[in-house]
Amino acid sequence: MTAEEPISVTVENIAEILKDDIKIKVAAVDIDGVLRGKLMHKSKFLQTVENGFGFCSVIFGWDIHDQSYTAKAEFNADDSHYPDIVAKVDLSSYRRIPWENNTPFFLVYLYHPVTNQPLYCCPRVLLKSAVDDFEQAFGYTPYCSVEFEFFCFKEHRVPETAETLENKSYANKTPLTVGMCGYSLLRPSQNQEFYYRAFDWLQAFKVDIEGWHTESGPGVFEAALLYTEAKEAGDRASLFKTSMKQIALQHGFMTSFMAKPYEELPGCSGHMHFSLKDKHGRNVFAPNDPSEVSSVSPLMSHTMVYFLAGVLRSLPSILVVLAPTINSYKRLIGRFWTPANVSWGIENRLGAVRVIVPPAASPSSTRLEVRVSGADINPHLALAAVIRAGLWGIQTRQSLPVQALDHSGDENTKGRALARTLQEAILEIDAKDSVARQLLGNDFVDHFVATRKHEWNLWQNAVTDFELRRYMELI
Repeated sequence: MTAEEPISVTVENIAEILKDDIKIKVAAVDIDGVLRGKLMHKSKFLQTVENGFGFCSVIFGWDIHDQSYTAKAEFNADDSHYPDIVAKVDLSSYRRIPWENNTPFFLVYLYHPVTNQPLYCCPRVLLKSAVDDFEQAFGYTPYCSVEFEFFCFKEHRVPETAETLENKSYANKTPLTVGMCGYSLLRPSQNQEFYYRAFDWLQAFKVDIEGWHTESGPGVFEAALLYTEAKEAGDRASLFKTSMKQIALQHGFMTSFMAKPYEELPGCSGHMHFSLKDKHGRNVFAPNDPSEVSSVSPLMSHTMVYFLAGVLRSLPSILVVLAPTINSYKRLIGRFWTPANVSWGIENRLGAVRVIVPPAASPSSTRLEVRVSGADINPHLALAAVIRAGLWGIQTRQSLPVQALDHSGDENTKGRALARTLQEAILEIDAKDSVARQLLGNDFVDHFVATRKHEWNLWQNAVTDFELRRYMELI
């Protein structure tokens, strides 16, 4: 199975493209990166293509379990009547879902119902504006990719589903395969139909996988998505997570993108790769002439160093966007190749950012890998935050806050400690003068902070199995 040839979808040809269809699936991306959508009759869909349609604003007033936020936000305020926001179909997002009988699919951009401006908390809007601003400021186009690690679970003799896990109180999970078998050629053969079908279906869905293998851990896979322009990269990453869950369910098991499902095992990363191309298609992170060579490394351009410096100096402030859940911080412990400080290194996987340059990559593939983020990210928000940080770094010519990591253990190579809890990270982004407010805007930050405070409030009131085991008998 191969992907269809690229089709430029327009208002003029959309009816012809859908002439043999009777239904279309559409979706928006919520603040947690969850796809919220519906199936529409073709005639209704075609009526909305030019001016959009109403989409209930409650998707930005409740959490991933459809519980209203306990912290105040615009769309869950006491006087909110949950008006429709305006969803405008993004025709460039057209694709067909192979595992759903090739049903046509489109993503939407969301607009505020009063101002009719792009909605400040719409993740696709946030990423688009970051990319547009970069292109307007310098004529550079950000290119990105995300690589996801995720666990797969099964149930003895029956499929593992949300229902079976809930019945077991999410304990005693059975991994799809056993052992620590990273890059194994044997383990995928135990689930070969899933392994090859997922690759082929996702290519047909225009969510191409660049590389796909087992990772070290029971039932763990890693998929690196094909490198592409940033807006498309965000779409592909969000679509990948939902798609992989659907494909796995069709094969009798469940996938999880939770950052840290097991205390004793490595967590699930969501590493992000970044570079910039100019109007001629040249990678401007690689020096293209002697005047572009930085003093940091002959393989890094001034532009790359400024971008890197912007990311590092912004990192404590934008961390909550890259680590958005309670569980995210169980992964960022300084073990299992996860960072705990502001740090970077050339071809060093122990830092918050890895610089990838020749000979490990060709000059045209020179890039940065942000290693802080886990698989639980909202890809649109995480990509937008890093791109904004890099843009700020270039515009203001930021200097690197720490030296590159080496193997001597020199403490000068480690910068500020990153927040250890969601609550600490919220305080960083919520500060009046936070870098994140400069980068992402007060409207977005205020809304996002409200959603994260809600997560923390729920956690504070929860009685965990750790507390029961530790205190019930002996205290």
